[in-house]
Amino acid sequence: MKTNVGNILKLGIALMLFATVACVGLAFVYSGTKTVIEERSAADLKAALSELFPEADSFDDLNGAIKSTEAAVTFGSEYKALKGGSVIGAAITASSGSYGGPATVLVGVDTGGKITRVKIMEISDTPGLGANAVSDSYFVNKAAGTTFYGQFAGKSVSDRFEVKGDVTAITASTITSTAITLIVKTAGTAGKAWLEQGGAN
Repeated sequence: MKTNVGNILKLGIALMLFATVACVGLAFVYSGTKTVIEERSAADLKAALSELFPEADSFDDLNGAIKSTEAAVTFGSEYKALKGGSVIGAAITASSGSYGGPATVLVGVDTGGKITRVKIMEISDTPGLGANAVSDSYFVNKAAGTTFYGQFAGKSVSDRFEVKGDVTAITASTITSTAITLIVKTAGTAGKAWLEQGGAN
């Protein structure tokens, strides 16, 4: 009986030590990969901001200065785009629910109230359908080579932003098209308001 108890105790101690070593190892791996992930995310964001404002020489974090006026759309981070020290626009990371879950879009708006470009940062909608929102090879206007997200560039935030109206929907993906359109319209409108209220000064 004592031998069985001793064996069980030894086994328990061995398992505890193994679990401890495993946890410490995982902590080190997480710490290392977390840094890599954060650096990669920062690089991706910098590249995306430069896509929206290729002429900008720097971007300043606005720390929540721009607020969403649409309950279904939440803002993550906002930045002012600068060229030679002057504000040339605002970029807003905005999210809303789409067909397969949350969709996140980086939206640029210039001081004239026009969308510069949009960059879809995250979407988990159906491949071949809603996921075409981010595809470089899916065109809503094949002759002009216009992608779904590309059609927003140059639109005034005062436009209707109506799917199947002034916005061409992705085939068989009205929910996705509507979600992305709402995000772009909301972020663009909020960005323009901030710029007009002194953000561009």
